[in-house]
Amino acid sequence: MSVNTMPVTTGEAAAVLWHGWQTQVAGGLTASWMLHGRPGIGKTEIVQALATRIGARLFDLRLTTIEPQDLRGLPYYDHAAQRTVWYRPEDLPDDPAQPSVLFLDELTAAPPALQPTVYGLLQERRIGRHLLPDNCFVVAAGNGPEDGAIAYEMGTALSDRLIHLSLRATAQDWVENYALPQRLHPAIPAFLRARPDLLETTADTLQRGQLIACTPRSWARVSAIVHSVPDRRLRDVMIAGTVGEAPAAEFALVLADIAASVRVDEMIAARPDDRWPLYPASLHGLTALTYALIGAAEDTTITPVIALMAGVGQLHHHRDDPTLRALPLAELCTHGFELLLQKALARGWEGAFAASPDWQDYAKARATAGR
Repeated sequence: MSVNTMPVTTGEAAAVLWHGWQTQVAGGLTASWMLHGRPGIGKTEIVQALATRIGARLFDLRLTTIEPQDLRGLPYYDHAAQRTVWYRPEDLPDDPAQPSVLFLDELTAAPPALQPTVYGLLQERRIGRHLLPDNCFVVAAGNGPEDGAIAYEMGTALSDRLIHLSLRATAQDWVENYALPQRLHPAIPAFLRARPDLLETTADTLQRGQLIACTPRSWARVSAIVHSVPDRRLRDVMIAGTVGEAPAAEFALVLADIAASVRVDEMIAARPDDRWPLYPASLHGLTALTYALIGAAEDTTITPVIALMAGVGQLHHHRDDPTLRALPLAELCTHGFELLLQKALARGWEGAFAASPDWQDYAKARATAGR
């Protein structure tokens, strides 16, 4: 059964959930939300980031690991009242003073016998006599049977209790909203800028009868491998076991190029006239450099980072290399500045841009060109 709603990127889904939280806090719409998406697309990360942004305590319930009685609680006999009373489980929010996010993960993989118990949480926001606090935000997530994951078809009684978000993976959205903020190795966004089709390959992998697919989650794991495993042979084996042999072989070539040519710390520390020979000469290397500069931008480094980013667009004027003149340097510089400006606005670095002669020259050249 398909999820017949408009697809959204993970960044768009995060924005929708944030607005849903704000609406709930303001006394407007109170709803339960459902994130549909292939394994590894980033559903859990969206909810974790939302809880962090809210300042909420996250209650993460993996529904495949619990039984109905685990949600209802433990019964005991009240002799004085002559009735059975239920102890509430500790995994449910109950503090009206502390914002909370109740995450019902793997909802579509939960045994059918558990789903009626979940109905009350999603619609009436209660289990037995236990009511969720008003400041509790409820989000569920799951895969579909077509994703190659263990999953049951969602019945209408469950579906009707949710607002559904169908996630799709795009390289640009994932790079801007996850890879860069999380400081993943710059080789990852540089590679995916050239091969966006390799961000998420689950459907193609299933069709080929293969086990290992590229996913946003697996590329985040590749970043950790690159950062922590210096031995190239061992690293290549690990990466192939994470994203598959063919994507790993392509990525290894890009990584080798970047490792040999991208020296961000050295470039930031160098004098302006000494920086030109330190720029990479390949498109992969320059792409990785722009992402690495964004990651390296801090209060103490933003001024040289702006100068180095502007230098990407001017490199062909300072290096006598025919290869550089054939590269889209202006486009790469503009792309890098767009992402750097997003970070600058969030960090309050507008003054650094206003005071930078390199930024002023870049902006003037853009205005002269009518861009």
